Amino acid sequence: MQVTRAADYGIRVMIHMATLPDHERALLPKLARATGAPQSFLSKVLQALCHAGLIVSRRGQTGGFELLPAGRKATLRSVIEAVEGPISLNLCLVSGATCKRKSFCPAHHVWANAQDAMLGVLSTATVADLALQSATPKLRASRARSKPA
Repeated sequence: MQVTRAADYGIRVMIHMATLPDHERALLPKLARATGAPQSFLSKVLQALCHAGLIVSRRGQTGGFELLPAGRKATLRSVIEAVEGPISLNLCLVSGATCKRKSFCPAHHVWANAQDAMLGVLSTATVADLALQSATPKLRASRARSKPA
């Protein structure tokens, strides 16, 4: 399984926005530069994040995208699912799906265990924690530069 480019950009933009001061709005071009994402593609990702209630979009001269408190607390799992929908390693694990082989498939329990492990990891990593990790090296570097020799 591989995280899609859209989900990766979603995670990048959420972490970047969490490093900004509270209530600061960022414009699409700035977010695209910060994440390395094409503006047209990132625009669709941002729409999905708005729809999920993780960020808000404001129009006008003081407009832009702003991270909501729910977005700061969001887990990587919730960001990925906001962009891509529910995560499933195999069709037999999709909620509501029926698999005729499930009862006798020797691989089913492996898929289920792998998915549980992956979802567990993605559910513990938050945007705020990753933003803090991202900012820590920058803070150390700026403190080192500002110390007198």
